[in-house]
Amino acid sequence: MSTVDHIQALKAKHASLEKAIDSESHRPHPDDDAICSLKKRKLQIKDQIVRLSNGATRH
Repeated sequence: MSTVDHIQALKAKHASLEKAIDSESHRPHPDDDAICSLKKRKLQIKDQIVRLSNGATRH
């Protein structure tokens, strides 16, 4: 898998997590722990995207 493909896959996961956060937030009784966990995973993926993007532009 190329770096560009990996970044695209991470962006898709990031978008999926955003949808999951939005869905959980709009439930009648949202699970704050689940939202927090989803946000942490989303941030980790964003950090990976930034690292890979910065590495890709240096080459």
